[in-house]
Amino acid sequence: MPDLIVQNLYQRHVAVDQGQTLFKAIQAAGIDWMHACGTKGRCTTCRIIVLDGMEHLGELSPAEQRYRNNGRLKDNERLTCQCMLSGGDVTGKVPEQTKLPHMSYSG
Repeated sequence: MPDLIVQNLYQRHVAVDQGQTLFKAIQAAGIDWMHACGTKGRCTTCRIIVLDGMEHLGELSPAEQRYRNNGRLKDNERLTCQCMLSGGDVTGKVPEQTKLPHMSYSG
């Protein structure tokens, strides 16, 4: 089972099941993650900065493509509510602007 490794959450490993979005896996692991639209792909608050393993995340969803086209989602970012792992580990981090005040983050 592939893992999502969240670098700035003390290298936290999150197991991601087949067909599960990154966001659902993060929630199942008990991690609080910013999301404003209820994981419908209508905002960008659940984004993650991908540091390694982008090739394991598959194609952009229509919502991600729309945000990429209008400059609201960078090439190294994905929406955790939209993407799934397709076989291999991914390392990412929570963007500065979506860190939650009650969470403890590492370097």
